[in-house]
Amino acid sequence: MSKDDLVVVTGAGGFIGGHLVHELQKRGHTRIRAVDVKPLVEWYQKSPGVENQVGDLSLLEACRTAAKGARTIYNLAADMGGMGFIETHKAECMLSVLINTHMLMAAKEAGAQRFFFSSSACVYNGDKQTDPDVTALKEEDAYPALPEDGYGWEKLFSERMARHFREDYGIATRVARYHNVYGPNGTYDGGREKAPAAMCRKVIEAKLSGRHEIEIWGDGQQTRSFMFIDDCTEGTIKLLNSDIVEPLNIGSDELVSINRLVDIVEKIAGVKLKRRYNLDAPKGVRGRNSDNTLIKKVMNWAPSIRLEDGMEKTYKWIYDEMTSGKASVVNALPRAVAAQ
Repeated sequence: MSKDDLVVVTGAGGFIGGHLVHELQKRGHTRIRAVDVKPLVEWYQKSPGVENQVGDLSLLEACRTAAKGARTIYNLAADMGGMGFIETHKAECMLSVLINTHMLMAAKEAGAQRFFFSSSACVYNGDKQTDPDVTALKEEDAYPALPEDGYGWEKLFSERMARHFREDYGIATRVARYHNVYGPNGTYDGGREKAPAAMCRKVIEAKLSGRHEIEIWGDGQQTRSFMFIDDCTEGTIKLLNSDIVEPLNIGSDELVSINRLVDIVEKIAGVKLKRRYNLDAPKGVRGRNSDNTLIKKVMNWAPSIRLEDGMEKTYKWIYDEMTSGKASVVNALPRAVAAQ
């Protein structure tokens, strides 16, 4: 594709979408349309020289407006958040299927040639994620299907829809299964934040308040892998421009426990906190990790930024936000759920 072709990024007011728009600009794309349902004042990032568009992409007409003239579409729009959100808002997560359906329809009508869909590791069979010492998940482990209730089912269904639009209508659809993306310029409060940002916020709150204790959801032994945003955008662009038609893991394979994640943030902050374990809080599957065998084989690349390095950058950004008095509108909203 030419750098002068129109590229559309949906969900551009969100965390990954905002970083992706910025990265596409850095790579020389001159025509970018950024679309999100939130008012512009609530976007995490706004890039100069970009056509910023506010629209409810659950509606077909808004999707047609967003897709008009586009050669490439990155569809990252979704109603989602961390485990505290997706376990308590299953219907809202499922309704994102309207966005994916209507964006695919609009892409077909607009004659778009390439369409990227951001799926999730939540599509994987829950029976394969019951042990903290989990066997890393291969792409084939999504079937037989037993995904995360609500959010995972919506993502898995939309993967299949993207496949059939490729097979039936010739749109070059590409699907990434993201594994726990984190980094600066995202939400760290309000109920939708994920574990890395939540841990940074909790440690900072404990340090600033002098109350040297932290609440951890579950027993802290549950395991995950966490991918820094720069690896996410790099993998996303690589996959969109590749010939890989089946869903592909884009995630770190550095498995850590939640307790270890807290250790890392404590070290960055220079504090040691008393840990209180909330066993009644949402905690998701017992263990989840990305098997990167396939991505290394087909793309000769895989996410490689160390968790310690990415968390240091994330912590510094959140600390500056919380102490400078310039916290974003989104993160200044009252906390609905103490998410992790």
